[in-house]
Amino acid sequence: MATADDPTLAFARLEPADIFDALFELGFEANGRFLALNSYENRVYKLGIEGGDDIVAKFYRPARWSDAAILEEHAFAIELAEQDIPVVAPLEIAGRTLSKTGPFRLAVYPCHGGRAPELDDENQLEQLGRLVARIHAVGETATFASRPEVDVESYAVSSMNYLLDAGFVPAEMRDVYESVAELVIDGVERCFERAGDVRTIRLHADFHPGNVLVADERFHIVDFDDARSGPSVQDIWMFMSGDRDEQQPQLAALLDGYQEFRRFDARELNLVEALRSLRIMHYAAWIARRWEDPAFKQAFPWFDSRRYWDEHVLALREQVALMQEPPLQWLDFGG
Repeated sequence: MATADDPTLAFARLEPADIFDALFELGFEANGRFLALNSYENRVYKLGIEGGDDIVAKFYRPARWSDAAILEEHAFAIELAEQDIPVVAPLEIAGRTLSKTGPFRLAVYPCHGGRAPELDDENQLEQLGRLVARIHAVGETATFASRPEVDVESYAVSSMNYLLDAGFVPAEMRDVYESVAELVIDGVERCFERAGDVRTIRLHADFHPGNVLVADERFHIVDFDDARSGPSVQDIWMFMSGDRDEQQPQLAALLDGYQEFRRFDARELNLVEALRSLRIMHYAAWIARRWEDPAFKQAFPWFDSRRYWDEHVLALREQVALMQEPPLQWLDFGG
C-alpha cells in the first residue's frame, strides 16, 4: 500500500488497496471486481460497487495538470452532457468533481462499454461528424482559461528541444533528427499561413477512435483529459486513415454529418497534415518525458532503440513531403 506523502511516489506505487480505500472514503464500497483500463498518462480502473453500477476511477498523474485545468476539463464535459451530447462526464461527489484522498487526486465516472467505431462505415462517420459539430457548437461559446492551445511551440518546438537536451536521440542521429524536425516545423508554419486566420475554439483535442465507445449503435465520448483550444479540424482528422484516395470519402462522410449542426471552414483542411506532424513530434516527446515511469518502459520497450529513431525520422520526412501537397478536397463544398 502506498503511504508516502509524496504524490509522485504514491502515484508510482498505487496498489489496489489504495484504490479501494480512496473510493471507500468517497462513499463507494468496492465488491472486488477490478480491471485496469488502457491508460498510461493517468491510472484508470473499472470497479464493481456493492449494490450499484460499475464505476470508472481516474487517478491523475501529479504535476501534469493544475487543479484549475482539471476542473475546467470537467466543467466542459458536464456542459456538453447537459446539452444531451453523449459525453461521459465525471460524477459530482460532495459537491465537487475532483476529489483528494491522501496523496491522490481522482475523479469518478459512470461506466460505459463499447467498441471503437468502424472507419469504413459511412453512417458511423456521419454520426461522428454530427457529434463533433455539436461539441464545437458548445466549445465556441466560451474559452479556456487554464488549458493551453494545440500549437507549434508546445507540440513541436518544445518536443524537439526536450528530446535533444535530454539525450534521447542517439548521438549519431542528432544532426539528422534536428534538421528534419526543423523542416517539419517550417512546414507546419507554412500550412497555418495557408489556412489563414482560422478560428480557435475549445476542443476534445485527442479525439480518436479509441475515445469513442459504440454499443448498440449508441455512441459515448470519453477522456477529455487532453482538452485544449485549437482549430476545429483537430477533432476530425484522426478519424481519417489510409492514403489520400481512402481519406477523401472518409472526410466527405464526416463533414456531411458535421454540416448538419455547424459550418466547417474549408480552409482548415490545409492543417490536416500539419496537425498530424505535430502529433508525431509530441508523441515521441511524451514517451520521453514519462520514460522513468516503469509502465512506459514496459509499454514502449523499443523507444530507446536505433530502429525507433530511424523510423521516427522517416515518418517526419514523409510529413515534410505530405505538407507540401495540396490539401484534401471537400467536394461537397466545391473544393
